[in-house]
Amino acid sequence: MTSSKLTYSKSGVNISKADSFVKFIGSISKKSNKNGDFKNIGGFGAISPIPKKLKEPHLVTSTDGVGTKIEIANDLNKFDTIGIDLVAMCVNDLVVQGAKPYLFLDYISISKIKFNKLKNIIRGIIKGCNISNCKLVGGETAEMPGTYTSNKFDIAGFAVGLVEKKKILNNKIKNKDLILAIPSNGIHSNGFSLVRYLLKRKKINFKSNKFLKKELIKPTKIYVKEILNINDKNLINGCANITGGGLEDNIKRVIPKNLCAEINLNNIKVLRIFKWLHKMGISEKEMLKTFNCGVGFCLIIKPDKLNSVCKYFEKKFKPYVIGKITKNSKKIKISGKLSW
Repeated sequence: MTSSKLTYSKSGVNISKADSFVKFIGSISKKSNKNGDFKNIGGFGAISPIPKKLKEPHLVTSTDGVGTKIEIANDLNKFDTIGIDLVAMCVNDLVVQGAKPYLFLDYISISKIKFNKLKNIIRGIIKGCNISNCKLVGGETAEMPGTYTSNKFDIAGFAVGLVEKKKILNNKIKNKDLILAIPSNGIHSNGFSLVRYLLKRKKINFKSNKFLKKELIKPTKIYVKEILNINDKNLINGCANITGGGLEDNIKRVIPKNLCAEINLNNIKVLRIFKWLHKMGISEKEMLKTFNCGVGFCLIIKPDKLNSVCKYFEKKFKPYVIGKITKNSKKIKISGKLSW
């Protein structure tokens, strides 16, 4: 064996393909960035200007992935929406603090660079950034032969938001406030390991089921625009992004000491996909612990602000009351049953 055969490409890494992909990202990012403030793609680090309008700016950061929903994308060979999920999982956490998403970076690790797959993933990321009015300013694409098997990949995102000190959503929740549910767009990006386990155990071919095929790849709803609008009007006392852990685990994270979130499950509008999962044998307890069950985001507001808040949402995502804040040392109380 001669030393000439010991090359990076022989090991499974193609730098020229990676360079071509970076150029594609730079090109598509430029098209979506009309003001030209961000010119970082391909550089060593992303340089971004700090907005001058903020008087007391605070940074809010978030990082997340989409879990095993990427396996659904692989099974369906559909990659143009998984990037929206990635952005949503990060920016929906930023707005819980009242922050406006500003910058986004992605990390894609893959067994072998395949242009069509990667281009569709990036298109989804940029679409998610456009929906949440933030910019893709950089990232990393890692070709990792031997770590990922053929066609396998993973993605992670990192978002930076900015918020004025007086607009930070913390310690504003009061006794007698209402708890509102904002409907989800479906499963979003949590609980897919359980979904995939169920499909395998029940031997269900979801690729031939029109309903499941649509529901399982449906992208996570991005709540940024609506939440920022109502926070700008000082209509929110608190909020929670309902992700892994469901209603109980996420809402209690924002409830102050000596106050309690009392939630009546009877009021929750359960989406069809969750009714199907329950019918397939997942208990209500497990459903509530794993999935959003139709509630993608929660708002906590003063009772007299209900009508003002609701007008900022389209019909499909109109908030509705599921509980109230009371005085109690226990942070959350759940009553009632979901309607299956």
